[in-house]
Amino acid sequence: MQNGSEAGRPLRLALIGIGKIARDQHIPALNADPSFELVATVSRSGGIEGLPSFTDIRDLVASDLEVDAVSLATPPQGRHTLASIALEAGYHVMLEKPPTATVGEVAELATRARAKGLSLFATWHSREAASVGAARDWLAGRTLRSARIEWKEDIRVWHPGQEWILEAGGLGVFDPGINALSIATAILPDPLLIQSAHLAFPANRQAPIAASLSFRSGRARVEATFDFLHTGTQSWDIVLETDAGRLVLSDGGQRLTTDTTEISHGANEEYPRLYTRFASLVRKGASDVDLTPLQLVADAFLIGERSEVAPFSF
Repeated sequence: MQNGSEAGRPLRLALIGIGKIARDQHIPALNADPSFELVATVSRSGGIEGLPSFTDIRDLVASDLEVDAVSLATPPQGRHTLASIALEAGYHVMLEKPPTATVGEVAELATRARAKGLSLFATWHSREAASVGAARDWLAGRTLRSARIEWKEDIRVWHPGQEWILEAGGLGVFDPGINALSIATAILPDPLLIQSAHLAFPANRQAPIAASLSFRSGRARVEATFDFLHTGTQSWDIVLETDAGRLVLSDGGQRLTTDTTEISHGANEEYPRLYTRFASLVRKGASDVDLTPLQLVADAFLIGERSEVAPFSF
């Protein structure tokens, strides 16, 4: 195992967690990126044909396999332990969002990585959506008056049978909702400060199935609605009212329009961009650990009013 990569050699990466997000996003992105060589997997739910497969990261570390970096696509509960083992082994670490189950865990990992001279990348994939940068540029020089965030999707479609997401530490509806918060904190000119929150918990679950939140960003009021039981047309939209008109960032950040004109619309390249960024961080010996979206979720749990709703089952 190596702390970095030799000039011209791809980073040898092990993918930790082979679930839906790994198969849908991580593996295709890695296979298309010449900066990486996928050399192993660690998962209790299967591997990739033709690659060494381990069920415990300790077994990977104990093997004679040469690894430069790992990418963690496991549920957030327990991810701190996996990342700690990886850093102790001398691996650079990329974390799927949310980076860990608590703010304190990812902060501690950042300190540990810095002490060891390793790169830690806490990713926010929605920030890499095609039109997020254009939205940030459009807002520059304009005054935000208000904003509305609507992130509504069907948990049974996007997270079929994933019980962990409604367990303690799984974030519930904030698992998709944090994507909206990661975009908002990237494009708004002023910080988001939570004012109030209402969280709806199924009677048989430990994480919310829906949430409504109010924020302030400078002088602007920002309202957010997250719904994990939304059927029909799915909605991942941010509507911005400014002194120079309305801007709508839709499709999870892929499409940008004013009241009448489409400004930007691009293909989904979020995960390829994340891996390009990770390779760049490793080459530079740098880290990227933004805690802001996770801190906002933690704040919502701290001040949120809780209600109990009907039990939920997949």
